[in-house]
Amino acid sequence: MTTAAQLLAEGVAHLRAGGIDGAARDARWLLAHALGVEAARLTLVLPDPATDAQAQKFRHLIAARARHQPVAQIIGTRLFWGRLFRVTPDVLDPRPETETLIQAALAAEFTTVLDLGTGSGAILLTLLAERDGAQGMGVDMSPAALQVAGENARRLGVQARAQLQQSDWFANVTGHFDLIVSNPPYIAAQELETLAPEVRHWEPRMALVPDADDGTGLAAYRIICAQARDFLQPGGWLMVEIGAGQGDAVKALFHAAAFSEISVLCDMSGHDRVVRGRAPR
Repeated sequence: MTTAAQLLAEGVAHLRAGGIDGAARDARWLLAHALGVEAARLTLVLPDPATDAQAQKFRHLIAARARHQPVAQIIGTRLFWGRLFRVTPDVLDPRPETETLIQAALAAEFTTVLDLGTGSGAILLTLLAERDGAQGMGVDMSPAALQVAGENARRLGVQARAQLQQSDWFANVTGHFDLIVSNPPYIAAQELETLAPEVRHWEPRMALVPDADDGTGLAAYRIICAQARDFLQPGGWLMVEIGAGQGDAVKALFHAAAFSEISVLCDMSGHDRVVRGRAPR
């Protein structure tokens, strides 16, 4: 009988041979999932024998990861701001650096929030879960993404406070909000091939590269900045996640749209990550 520890060693070796970064970490996550235990408890069960079904499942998961499929897609969930979110190939995998946007948003006063390009709903639903009584709308062009967001809203128990709407940015949005947030597509088309295969082959292109991309990756920001004030309450905040090297350009778009109190916030790695600005009172 094969032990869990033997399976783990086999999985790590397979991933390392396939050039997967973080092979040991990923193999542990996948083994815990195959065994049906919490990742934090895996060490306790490593000496135990694994059933044939568990071994077969683990090897299937390892094979998927060796093809560079992201771990979150393989196991179907991602931990974000302390909560598990359902993740599929139809949505962007929530990343730790996006928590910078959550931190900035929670520092503001708001009872209504709009999330543009909501995807899995990780941003919107986290804000609603953290801010009791707040109401929010999440919009996305993808019906499949909205289904994932709806499932996550139910999992977190905030579905009564979250309206999910198919919309091309503001096209189907009505009303005014205290806060508008977005992690829009910001990868220039010519940069896509430079990204890790986990991103370029497995994540939805529409969540990565903006429509009508002009080579800067800024197309979505131009739309958002130009229209956001029409949907903000006086003194409301607009906050967007940005990509590497885009801080000054997006900040200039905020200035051009007559936002005030504009600032660029860094993530935990010291990279520019969020631009925020306030609508006139």
